[in-house]
Amino acid sequence: MLETAIQTFTSPVVLFFVLGLFAAFVRSDLAIPEPIAKAMSLYLMAAIGLKGGVAVSKSGIDATVVSALGAGIVAGFLLPFFAYGVLKTFGKLNRINSGAVAAHYGSISVVTFVTATEILTGQAREPGGYMVAVMAAMEAPAILSGLILARGLGSKSGTQSTGEMLHEVFTNSSIMLLLGAFVVGMIGGEQGFGEVSPFFEAGFKGVLCIFLLDMGLIAARRMIDARAVTWRLGAIAIFLPIVNGLVGTALGVGIGLDTGSSAALGVLCASASYIAVPAAMRLALPEADPGIYLTMSLSITFPFNVLINIGVISAFAAMLTSVNGGIP
Repeated sequence: MLETAIQTFTSPVVLFFVLGLFAAFVRSDLAIPEPIAKAMSLYLMAAIGLKGGVAVSKSGIDATVVSALGAGIVAGFLLPFFAYGVLKTFGKLNRINSGAVAAHYGSISVVTFVTATEILTGQAREPGGYMVAVMAAMEAPAILSGLILARGLGSKSGTQSTGEMLHEVFTNSSIMLLLGAFVVGMIGGEQGFGEVSPFFEAGFKGVLCIFLLDMGLIAARRMIDARAVTWRLGAIAIFLPIVNGLVGTALGVGIGLDTGSSAALGVLCASASYIAVPAAMRLALPEADPGIYLTMSLSITFPFNVLINIGVISAFAAMLTSVNGGIP
């Protein structure tokens, strides 16, 4: 575990995130222009989708892929129910805010997943390419659970019905690009990817470093300005990713995934959405407080996962795999 922690903290992508945190806390004027940040986000999602599709085109869709997809969908739907109970009882939130926040903790963070994939690859534990599809599949179930918890099944929420809101989620730019690039990678295969690999591989780590620098700046500045998050909610924002991450990792090992893919599933379960779900909640539950769910997911859970929890999950996956007789 110590070796894993050292590898995590000495990774350039993590160090650039720390640099962003530090710059914001000392009130530096360092900033990444919004158009550049948007372009980097599109590049990263296209790259990770393509690589995942190419990997699946080589391995094919088998029982492992299907079981991973099933596990991800079930986890995405059920995890918000656990989070809701904790938020209502210990967190002292009302029903609407508990449901809105719970949806974030069943959904996923693309950037956390990409960061974890890079770290795990550096540890020779690269996740299977099919985990990109698992990541995309976990978004909508969590939002549906959050709406059920906050409003009740079949009701209208805010200005949209549940069906309209789910359409909004599935056509969200992040999901559309990820799944679209995944399909392109599957169709083009290794030969097709070879034509564009210089662009999507050579610059990937560098772009990820600058993107995480920007995320560090944003997370720290939102934390400084936070007003609505109590110490109880701050504790929950760390407790949930720990528990969800360990459960997701154990689930991955239990269904027979390799160490890297089990860790990736754990990271997906541990992460909290701060892009797609906040947008959905703003439309579906306008009375929920964005100051609560955005601060918890982006300013507390995201830094905790990047700095600490990815390393913990990786070590836990290796330990469980070793105990089960696999290759750690």
